[in-house]
Amino acid sequence: MSAAATREGTSPAEFTGIDFSATGKQLGYGHVVHSDNVHDGSVIPVPVAVISSGPGPVALVVAGTHGDEYEGQILAHELIRELDPAQLTGTVIVVPAANSPAVRGAARVSPIDAGNLNRSYPGNPAGGPTEQVAALIAGQLLPRADFVIDMHSGGSNSTYLPSSFIYRGPEEALWRRKLRAVRHLGLPYAMVVAPLLEPGSLSSAGDLAGIPTISTELSGAGTVDRSALETMRRGLPALLASLGIAGPGAETGAEPCAEPQWLELVPESPVTSTAAGLFEPLVDLGDTVVAGQPVARVHFIDELDRPPRSFAARTDGVVAILRRPTLVAPGAHLLHIAPPLDISTI
Repeated sequence: MSAAATREGTSPAEFTGIDFSATGKQLGYGHVVHSDNVHDGSVIPVPVAVISSGPGPVALVVAGTHGDEYEGQILAHELIRELDPAQLTGTVIVVPAANSPAVRGAARVSPIDAGNLNRSYPGNPAGGPTEQVAALIAGQLLPRADFVIDMHSGGSNSTYLPSSFIYRGPEEALWRRKLRAVRHLGLPYAMVVAPLLEPGSLSSAGDLAGIPTISTELSGAGTVDRSALETMRRGLPALLASLGIAGPGAETGAEPCAEPQWLELVPESPVTSTAAGLFEPLVDLGDTVVAGQPVARVHFIDELDRPPRSFAARTDGVVAILRRPTLVAPGAHLLHIAPPLDISTI
């Protein structure tokens, strides 16, 4: 326990308003303790809802890991309001604003400690605010879960094809459960990345704990995509039903949705700027391109007689991620191209 936690008389892993052994709908918060000019003598609340009918499978639903990713936050709040414990056969734990300072600041990272929650797992209960949140989720919520869905979007800096986003493996049984969940969720695309791609992410924490974990990328651009919302409003109840947890508008044992288009992010996917200036995309999200095809250019701001620098695709595939801010610096990924993936070969 941190010295700050001792002074406040509470542990960073403590919850108010939540009894995990109780049934019904409980709305509470986890405690994050931090002493600065604003938060001294208080806690930073991390909202948590637990909706339970008693014994049965447990789903953990997380949103607001990055504060400027909004589709998942809206879906999580809707889930909290609409789930009826009497309709469940198990428990749904919902964390709608995991990095609550980032959510309130409309920022990717916490404005308190610049912490990126999705690079902070398993966390540290005696650390800074973001490390405490990671420890709260990884130490107190993740072990209760039979399945985890971590909802992301592109945020202010990028737009993604609306997709499920899954790490390979880490072993066969867990991988098959992820594939089944992706098919029930019903997003039009599914992006596959390397095992344990980001060691500090919730997906990696779930894989290391042996708990099937999938993520989403629901458009982005720092706004709300209505089409992605509607797809997820159908997909989340279907996913809960497939896990043996009944939900509104879903029947237990529901059939999977149509097969998504499977894509893979590979080392050649990023198209990276080597110039500073104004980014002009030459392709749109979802376009199919071939290696060597011009896909972007950057216009120089001060060199008025200099033509723009052109950038080409490094692999065949689909434009899966597109940068949003027009002003770029060297090293900025302008877009990502994801080759199609034959999922039957994995």
